[in-house]
Amino acid sequence: MLKYVGNDLFVEKVAVSKLAKKFGTPLYIYSQKKLEDNFNAYKIGFKGVDTVICYAMKANSNHSILKLLAKLGAGADIVSGGELYRALKAGIKSQKIVYSGVGKTAQEIEFALKSNILMFNAESFEEVEQINKIAGKLKKKARLSFRVNPNVDAHTHKYITTGKEGNKFGIRYEDAFDIYMKVSKMKNIEIVGVDSHIGSQILDVSAFKLAAKKMSALIDKLEANGLNIKYIDIGGGLGIKYKSTDKPQKPIDLRNIVMPVYSKYKGKTIIVEPGRAIVGDAGILVGEVVYRKTAGTKNFIITNLAMTDLIRPALYEAYHNVLPVKKSSKKQQIADIVGPVCESSDFIAKDRKFPVVEQGDFIAVECTGAYGRAMASQYNSRPRGAEVLVKCSKVKVIRKAETVEDLMSKEVK
Repeated sequence: MLKYVGNDLFVEKVAVSKLAKKFGTPLYIYSQKKLEDNFNAYKIGFKGVDTVICYAMKANSNHSILKLLAKLGAGADIVSGGELYRALKAGIKSQKIVYSGVGKTAQEIEFALKSNILMFNAESFEEVEQINKIAGKLKKKARLSFRVNPNVDAHTHKYITTGKEGNKFGIRYEDAFDIYMKVSKMKNIEIVGVDSHIGSQILDVSAFKLAAKKMSALIDKLEANGLNIKYIDIGGGLGIKYKSTDKPQKPIDLRNIVMPVYSKYKGKTIIVEPGRAIVGDAGILVGEVVYRKTAGTKNFIITNLAMTDLIRPALYEAYHNVLPVKKSSKKQQIADIVGPVCESSDFIAKDRKFPVVEQGDFIAVECTGAYGRAMASQYNSRPRGAEVLVKCSKVKVIRKAETVEDLMSKEVK
C-alpha cells in the first residue's frame, strides 16, 4: 500500500505530501485495499471452518472503518458499551458481537443484553453474578463464555501479554471447570462457549497450539458433565511487521496450528478476534519537521508528532519505522525523532538513522493503523489530527481534524 513513485511516497495512488498539505498534520492515512486484503486473509485462511471473525475494535474504532469491515462480514470483539454502540451504528450484526473485558458495568451489561449480542466473555465469578441478576430483571437468558487463562507464554511485551499466570484477564485454568459447573446452575445464564486470548503482537503461532490443547481438555471435561459448548473463541493477537526482522505469520498459519486440535468437534463455531492484524499496517501517521537541534553529540528532529498522536513508543518503547515523505539523497544522520509534548518520553524514534531533513519536510510513521488514533489524547491541549481513507486515487475524510475550539467544546464556561 506504501511505495515511492519517483521521490514521492504514495498510499495506493495518492501522494502523501498532497494529503499532508491539504488536510494538515498530524494526519492519519489508511489504505482501503490493505484493510480489505487483511480481513479477507482471515476469510481465506479459515475457509471451510465455521468461523465468526470478530474484529477487535479497540485497535481502531473509526466509524468508516467499521462500516467497511461490516460489509465484508465482520463481527466485533468489544470491551465497552461505547464500542457496542459504535459496532451497532456501523451495521455489525448483534449476533456477531462478543463482549470481553474485565470491568463491564451494570449499565453496559444491560445495554448488551437488550441488544441481544452473541455472548459475554466473562472474566470473573462476580461479573457473572451481576450478569445473572440483570438478565433476570430483564427476563432474558444471557449467553456466556468464560475467558480462561491457559497460562501460556506468547513471548510478547509484558504489557500486552494476557494469558499468563498473574495477568488481570480471565479466570485461572485450574479453577475453570469448577466455576463453569457452578455457573451452569444459575437461572438466567446459558453457557455456550469457552474463550482464551493469550496476548498481542504474537509472531510465533506455536503458543496457540499449547492454548488449544489445554482448552480442548477443558471442553471435553465440560461436555462429559452435561454442558453443550457451541463456540470456541481462540482470541486474536497475530503480529504485524514493525521491524524489517519481524516475520509475522498469516491467518492460514493460525488455522493450521489450531484446527488439528479442534477439528474433532463437529457443529461448533470458531471465533477469532483479529485487531492489529487487520488495521495495523493499513495506516500511517504523517507529521512535519518543526525544528532541528543538536545537543553535544545528540541530534534531534523535532516534529509536530507527539505521544498524544502515537503513544506506543512512550508506553512500550515500541518500534515504528519512519520514512521521509520525499525521498532524499542527503546524507544520513543518527537522531532522535521527538515531539513537542513536555515529557522526556515524548518520542517517535530514538537513535534512528535518518536523512538530514529541513524545516517543513514531512515524515511518515508506518504501522499506526492500530492503537494510533484510537489511543490519541488532547494532553498539553493539542487538537487531534484528521483521518483519511484512500481507495485507489480517491480520498475520503473519515474524521475531521480538531480545532482549538474543540478542546473546550464540552467544558462548562
